[in-house]
Amino acid sequence: MKFTDGQWMLQPGVAAHYAAEAYAVEAHADRLVVLATTRPIKHRGDTLQGPTLTVTLSSPLPGVIRVSVEHYSASSAARLHIPMSGAGRPPVQIVDGETMATLTSGAISVDVRRGDGWGLTFREGERILTKSDWRGLGYIQHTGKDGITRPHVHDQLTLAVGENVYGLGERFTPWVKNGQSVENTNKDGGTACEQAYKSVPFYLTNRGYGVLVNEAGPVSFEVGSEKVARVQFSREGESLDYCVIAGPDPKAVLARLTALTGRAPLPPAWSFGLWMTTSFTTQYDEATATHFIDEMACRDLPLAVFHFDCFWMREFQWCDFAWDPRGFPEPEAMLERLHAKGLKISLWINPYVAQKSPLFAEGVERGYFIKRTNGLTFQTDQWQPGMAIVDFTNPAAKTWYQSHLRRLITQGADCFKTDFGERIPSEGVSYFDGSDPVEMHNLYALHYNQAVFELLQEVQGKDAVVFARSTYASGQRFPVHWGGDCWSTFESMAESLRGGLSLTSCGFAFWSHDIGGFEGNPPPAVYKRWIQFGLMSSHSRLHGSSSYRVPWLVDEESCDVLRVFTRLKHRLMPYLYAKAHEATTTGVPLMRAMLIEHPHDPACAPLDRQYQLGESLLVAPVFTANGEVDFYLPEGRWTHLLSGEKKQGGRWHKETHGFLSMPLYAAPGSVIPWGAETEKPDYDYARGTVLRVFELADGASAAFAVVGVDGGVAARGTVGRSGGQYTASVTEGALRDWGLDVDGQRSPVLGQGHELRWSA
Repeated sequence: MKFTDGQWMLQPGVAAHYAAEAYAVEAHADRLVVLATTRPIKHRGDTLQGPTLTVTLSSPLPGVIRVSVEHYSASSAARLHIPMSGAGRPPVQIVDGETMATLTSGAISVDVRRGDGWGLTFREGERILTKSDWRGLGYIQHTGKDGITRPHVHDQLTLAVGENVYGLGERFTPWVKNGQSVENTNKDGGTACEQAYKSVPFYLTNRGYGVLVNEAGPVSFEVGSEKVARVQFSREGESLDYCVIAGPDPKAVLARLTALTGRAPLPPAWSFGLWMTTSFTTQYDEATATHFIDEMACRDLPLAVFHFDCFWMREFQWCDFAWDPRGFPEPEAMLERLHAKGLKISLWINPYVAQKSPLFAEGVERGYFIKRTNGLTFQTDQWQPGMAIVDFTNPAAKTWYQSHLRRLITQGADCFKTDFGERIPSEGVSYFDGSDPVEMHNLYALHYNQAVFELLQEVQGKDAVVFARSTYASGQRFPVHWGGDCWSTFESMAESLRGGLSLTSCGFAFWSHDIGGFEGNPPPAVYKRWIQFGLMSSHSRLHGSSSYRVPWLVDEESCDVLRVFTRLKHRLMPYLYAKAHEATTTGVPLMRAMLIEHPHDPACAPLDRQYQLGESLLVAPVFTANGEVDFYLPEGRWTHLLSGEKKQGGRWHKETHGFLSMPLYAAPGSVIPWGAETEKPDYDYARGTVLRVFELADGASAAFAVVGVDGGVAARGTVGRSGGQYTASVTEGALRDWGLDVDGQRSPVLGQGHELRWSA
């Protein structure tokens, strides 16, 4: 939200009161409390009237500074904030000087300038990260066209020359957010607009720090779009809370962010395989599903999960959690047959109950739905006619909702696609626990997904996984998330990637998207290129709206492309699952922007058409029908994973790829564990493993890890080079029947012990 009209004027109806000086600073053992006046205090008369702001500086985690700003402290209800499971009160260092007070937590310090002229300076050692400077912190009174004056609090943090801003949730707009106005409110808008299913009030910059605005309710960001050298964030109300997170690099920022807000648990290995669905409004029943599954097997197309979308339930009754008997007369027997084929089963759900659902009257009677302020049930015709919305702040409603999912799990469901959760009313309603509906709008998605995920953890244990569309900050605790409604075009494929990179740059370890696009009918080139992109993502799902996404309905070559890239992902699973496990312990996502992996290479700062899977594998999807693709390789000699071709980095490359290939490059000095299985994603990654070594320098060594499907470390070790001899050593755990591959040359000996030597 913009409050100014250029540098000197204000927008109509705006009265602005900017922090002018730190009039008083109180030093406590764990915090600094600043009385910020909105005008210089020259004499006693200046202390009368006018707002002041109380600014409390503290630390919830080493390396993180929390800034809490208040105008009125007791005139409104306590605010809802982002869940911070890792927040505590770490020891801090306070220096209370004559001209400046400083609070230091781990690597980060904040300096408060005493006296005339407002200033907060955030730094790592002597390196300045950002500042809240002249007219940065403000209390705003905005009188709207309705004549009502509403308070806002904003702060503005400076941007340095060449500083880029990233993140702010799953944003499909340009990857670099400079110049954008971003409203931090979840909406069901699809991928082709500025709205987001997954708002996260966090941004990361290429100067190696991050900012998390610790608010549940809507936050408005002006990213160099009101003041071009500042990021402004504002919130209606009498207070504002945010954290500045130290680096010094993006990985360190994300580690601290997720240590504060929670990290993703490790999804089951089977979830990394190929998912196929019925699609949305297509005609399907048990015979349709069985035909698709059998045809996949007949064509040697590996499949891990089959998903039943909305119409597994009867129309007008979503959700009643009951199979439509017209298409699925014996669901338990059907699911048993599908399990016997080695498949996992996913079912579509949403947090709404239609008026025609047999569960509606029960929910109304027991008070399980969000209510209007008059105490009656809130209903709407958007989506399901007359639907109500489950109130997850009511423990009994949460248990009731979970009980129906528990029954479905007993029938044979393995996981749920937790769709929707964005169209939640922000006014005129009340919650069981009294929460402010404005602030619950974004948090609702967390409550919804948490209810489902916790049930799956209770019943399925480590096999718990959802396929979620909506979320909010800290939602990485309930994986996996997918990108929502995209179109069947190259442009939408690219905007989906931008959304995924933006989300994973906010601490979300795993992300997926609808292969082929959701809306429309993909042309063969789009479908086949999207297959490549989809299988080289953390999670991979074929899904459409009004048309099926099975490959043989596109063309025969699509079957070949799907077979090749599904099998490729299976071979990569020892590497990918180890990187997934690493993400759950470090907070660094499996699928990561080039900036995150190469923060010191300025050419990587704007890149949004390529990414890395872990530190060893670079992926550049092809967004053209003729196969032409431009991509950038960082410094070093990179190796194409499929062809073995070498390319020098530190420069751009142009290639043309057929549908059975794409730019997929192994980083120099890397070791990629290569699995023995092609037909399924979950297998013994420690048996038959080949350690593929790429461009390892003489005298250097590289580490590797293999994680088992149970989530435990199966093996760790190193590969070293001395001249032409390579030595692989397993220092923890064990590999069986394993070997070495050095730049395409395979060792003739299969290792049985903890060391393998080979001269390439």
